[in-house]
Amino acid sequence: MSNLKSRIYKDNLFLFLVVLFAICSIVPLIFILYYLTRQGISSINWHFLVNLPRPVGEKGGGISNALVGTFILVLLASVFSIPIGIGTGIYLSEYGKSRLAGVIRFCAETLQGVPSIVVGIVAYLWVVKPMGGFSALSGGIALGIMMLPLIVKSTEETLKLIPHSLKEASLSLGVSYSRTILKVILPAGLSGILNGVLIGIARIVGETAPLLFTAFGNQYMNINILKPIDSLPLLIYRYATSPYPEWHKLAWGGSFILITLVLLINVITKGITKKWKVLS
Repeated sequence: MSNLKSRIYKDNLFLFLVVLFAICSIVPLIFILYYLTRQGISSINWHFLVNLPRPVGEKGGGISNALVGTFILVLLASVFSIPIGIGTGIYLSEYGKSRLAGVIRFCAETLQGVPSIVVGIVAYLWVVKPMGGFSALSGGIALGIMMLPLIVKSTEETLKLIPHSLKEASLSLGVSYSRTILKVILPAGLSGILNGVLIGIARIVGETAPLLFTAFGNQYMNINILKPIDSLPLLIYRYATSPYPEWHKLAWGGSFILITLVLLINVITKGITKKWKVLS
């Protein structure tokens, strides 16, 4: 009897610790959201979203250039990384046991752990210096490099879950191998691939370090990808490190917008995962 009570006590203690640790894991996020909301929501209005930044000493101003710049940078990064990432993931899922696949997988895993500032320095040497100046294009390439391994890994793992019989059935009906991959296998794993793409976007949308070496920032509205461009992280960094209280307020507002975008992307990711399940 005493042994039974001891086991029940240990089980309850373990359950309590697990619940406690789970709650502790979300406490930092709750505090961050609370503080950003308290500091930044007062700055959010229509003029804040559609106006350009104003010179020091003038009240008001907005972040429209940073919003447009962030969209352009994410678009460029996606154009660069999504086709390459999905293609690489297909190769790894189909020929994963080959020596080349092992090398590619190791490189992708290593690239995922490379610090963002190192990616920025490399992009500066590879793109900025040959082009002779900072640009949105170099920033998009730097962010695309960071986004690439996430897409590769998610595509590979998703396609591995697709039943092999599905591909065999398509090939047995006379469908070519390329059409089987594009028309049967990829649509079946769409949710997992989109999940990886959205996670990659959520990862890069808040990056600052690589953009300091590539996009550099621009206080004016710019849609030319060959010129410097602003983004929300750069604007927040520039305003937060300034000595002007008015700019600090704008930095808090930009931070609130940025965390809202990240949360929205994560909610969309969860929705896609629940709605479209990988075939099993």
